[in-house]
Parts: sequence; C-alpha cells; structure tokens
Amino acid sequence: MKIAAAQTIPHDNDIAANLKDHYRLATAAAGLGVQLLIFPEMSLTGYQRADAKKMAFEEQDERLGELRGLSISKNIILVAGAPIEINGHLHIGTFILSPDGSQAIYTKQFLHEGEELFFSTVTGHDPKIYLADNSISIAICADIVNPQHPKNAAACGTTIYAAGIFYTPGGIIKGHEGLGAYAKEHAMHVLMANYGGPSWGMDSGGRSAFWTKDGMLKGELPGTGEGLLIATKENKHWYVDRINL
Repeated sequence: MKIAAAQTIPHDNDIAANLKDHYRLATAAAGLGVQLLIFPEMSLTGYQRADAKKMAFEEQDERLGELRGLSISKNIILVAGAPIEINGHLHIGTFILSPDGSQAIYTKQFLHEGEELFFSTVTGHDPKIYLADNSISIAICADIVNPQHPKNAAACGTTIYAAGIFYTPGGIIKGHEGLGAYAKEHAMHVLMANYGGPSWGMDSGGRSAFWTKDGMLKGELPGTGEGLLIATKENKHWYVDRINL
C-alpha cells in the first residue's frame, strides 16, 4: 500500500493554476503507485479568509472535473482542500475524490482564532476513507491543535490520521511534536501535508511528514519547496520516499 502527502507551492487567488499543479502532482503520484494523495489546507485556492467566499467551491463543483476523471482513470484517492459552501454556510473543507466516481466532503471542526469571522464549523461532515485494511480519518490544520480531534478519530477505529495543514516555519516544529505524540498515544499512523511556499502573506514551514503508530518519524520532506512524501507499507513495515518536483 502507498499513501502520500503533496507539498505544494500555492498560487493565492488563482484556482486554475492550483488545479494544474494538483493534476500534475496527482499524475506523478499515480505513476509511482500511490493509492491515496492528500494536499494541504485550502490547497485549491491558497489559504484565504476574507477572499474565501468569492472563490468558494460548491458541493458538486464542475471545476473538479479533471481531478475526478484522473482519480477514476488512475485509481487514486485524491484529498484536496478548499473553502466549500454547504447549505449557505462557508466551511474550510476537503474534497475526497474516489476511483469509483464517488465524492465525500470533510469540514474543519476546530478553527484558528479569527477564522470564525468567515467560516462555520459542523461535525456532520466527517467521512472515513477505507483503503486495504485501513480506516483513514481526515484533519485540517487547527483540528490537530485540539487533542479531542485525534482522540475521536482513534475511538472510531482510525488506523491512519491524515492532516492537510498550513503551518509557518515556527509552528511546524510544534506541529511535528504534536503529531508524533498523537501517533504514539492513539496507535495511529499519521500523514501530514503542509505548503511548501508562502500563502496569505506568511511563509510556510513545509516538512510534510509521516509517523508510524509508535510515534516514530519515518520521514519528512526537507524544508520547503514542492514535492511528494510517499509512505509504502510492505510486509507490515513502512518505508518513506521523498520525491522533489
């Protein structure tokens, strides 16, 4: 089994350019045998607050057509972030596109200070992804700051906790510490995708990474820049490859 984090350099306010990058990275990952690829928080727009509403995606958004087609043709699950409008409320969300043509949406449950001025939260959009013998739960950025989030995931039988985030160079240090601790405490593998370049006027810390369920950091991308971090399970052991693009 192969799962991966895509570390992207976002194009703020340029959905077409971000979609092009998603398609290119997903194609590369599929060519390497990856079965699930997760992108960072709001990867399709760049991190946004005040401008998020004008770029918001609908639940069945036509702009995802090429990614949906790639998911089907390449047999890869794609997890891509965006501001998503649902029932008149704006959420920080993630589209989960599956090879059978189905789609699910996860919405961020815990917000950073200031995000509540633009976004709503709801707990009803919390789907699980099933791959091989694994149950995968999604998290978005500030979700991982609240210990209740990974605790709830573990209580539901999650074996892989997959987080798409936007953390700065200072924040990513604590982010690594926290995710490693969650992996060990809840006996879950943890996969994390961070931006590899700036967004919203802030630098990103990169260092997308994977931890095994004993809390061991198996590998990370070195700093910023664009790339793929691929975690492969063979004979009950995990291996990590770093692909710079």
